[in-house]
Amino acid sequence: MIVYRPSAGFAFSHPAHFIALGFGVGLARFAPGTFGTLAAWPVGWTLAAGNAAIMLGIVAVLFALGVWACGLTGTHLGMDDHSSMVWDEFVAFLLVLAIVPREFAWQLGAFVAFRFFDIVKPPPIRWFERRTKGGFGVMADDLLAAAYTLLVLAVAKRLFL
Repeated sequence: MIVYRPSAGFAFSHPAHFIALGFGVGLARFAPGTFGTLAAWPVGWTLAAGNAAIMLGIVAVLFALGVWACGLTGTHLGMDDHSSMVWDEFVAFLLVLAIVPREFAWQLGAFVAFRFFDIVKPPPIRWFERRTKGGFGVMADDLLAAAYTLLVLAVAKRLFL
């Protein structure tokens, strides 16, 4: 199957496309999800300096925005969860950054763990991804990867620190 690779023109043709493609980061030729996660890091670093409750509220609003943007963009691309749609990684990693300590080592560990869980998709992530469609499905499976990330980091902190 040939998968359509969106262009910059597509990204800028509708606000939903621009959001779903992570402001264009999803146009990366390789590892767009990793680039989407990386794009969240400076935003998360900046927001984490403020109130955690406010940051969680922002994440909730961005999640809802992503349900709309990824749903519409997936329809326009003819594929529910096209690899160029990276808003899901962006928002889920913001959630992780809202919770983990602000030290670089913790955030790097969070980045590596999140990418691992997002790529490998251990149960029930893959099961959920296959059964939940549309914008909500695109966004929600990455929340599960974020939950795994936070769980692993909490266990690591408990065992080693």
